[in-house]
Amino acid sequence: MTDIMEKKTCLYDEHVALGALMQPFGGFIMPIQYTNIVDEHTAVRTDCGVFDVSHMGEVRITGVDAERYVNHIFTNDITDAPTGQIYYGMMLYPNGGTVDDLLVYKMGKDDFFLVINAANIDKDVAWMQQQAVGFDINLDHQSDQYGQLAVQGPQAEAVVEQVLGLPCKELKFYTTKTATVPDGFPSGQVIISRTGYTGEDGFEIYGSHDYIRECWRKLIQSGRCKPCGLGCRDTLRFEVGLPLYGDELSAYISPVMAGLSMFCKLDKPEFIGRDALIQQKTEGVAQKLVGIELEGKAIPRHGYPVLDAEGNTVGEVTTGYHCISVDKSVCMALVNSAVAKLGTALQVQIRKKTFRGVVVKKKFYDKHYKKYSSFASNEYTENKPHRG
Repeated sequence: MTDIMEKKTCLYDEHVALGALMQPFGGFIMPIQYTNIVDEHTAVRTDCGVFDVSHMGEVRITGVDAERYVNHIFTNDITDAPTGQIYYGMMLYPNGGTVDDLLVYKMGKDDFFLVINAANIDKDVAWMQQQAVGFDINLDHQSDQYGQLAVQGPQAEAVVEQVLGLPCKELKFYTTKTATVPDGFPSGQVIISRTGYTGEDGFEIYGSHDYIRECWRKLIQSGRCKPCGLGCRDTLRFEVGLPLYGDELSAYISPVMAGLSMFCKLDKPEFIGRDALIQQKTEGVAQKLVGIELEGKAIPRHGYPVLDAEGNTVGEVTTGYHCISVDKSVCMALVNSAVAKLGTALQVQIRKKTFRGVVVKKKFYDKHYKKYSSFASNEYTENKPHRG
């Protein structure tokens, strides 16, 4: 039975009409799948899929101290960022634990658009407000004003331009722009960015609830864009090594532990958690996030114990699947640093059996972003190397 406190996105009725399996996620009732996860996953890898991500949170930071404030709460460095650039990073507690991972959009002078995870909206906004003391800013929580779509896959550019009438070819990876809504849609402004959480080329579109509903209907009616649920959103992000807050990042898992130090600019004069990260980088951390490839087809799940070759517990699985795109059983796991080296033999306990595995890179499938930003430090790549 659905918790009465769970919210519905502006597309709830559209999902129900399509027969989606609806389940709670992040305080919302969301579509998990429409047909099946494999079909939807494959559509994004080979063609085009659309996700309702209207549950994500949005906060606008403006004012004369906006840049200084965002740099204070954010691990990446937005100093003198060009308008239209997007940055990935984290907000941290003073001890280095993660408040959330997020995207920061530079919308204009002294104007930043922050996109946060749905399950953390209330906590994040309260944290931001607490840190705003002494800064001349306006912090505007806008989550209820926006619907959001993610159009993802090799055909995403053509679909967005031809079906939605939104010019997007000029956008490079991790850049954004505002556009006027085309004729035939509810009026207003739309924010479009070349971002996503799947490892494929794609776009995220923010607009009014009415506009997002009309976009969804046109995309589905066109037959060129498969509706996709959060089930395949998780399999897609996982197999390209993108973290999920609550699994690979948390109040107890720092970016250093998660292997995301490249998004933490320790040469900045200051940000919350900086001193803790410097200490972790200098002294080392007790645990690290690794990838593990298992023998056979057993599926590791969140929380399953990870053992060393002698059978001692050395960590636990954060996310695991039988990887759809490469047909392997793999997982990400937080393990003792002593066993985190590539090639180390480990085991995963799955119910009453143990299965042998080996430490591998966390990226199990190569990303296929079409255009790369010149701001390499902002890429979710392990070239080197997200949200999601």
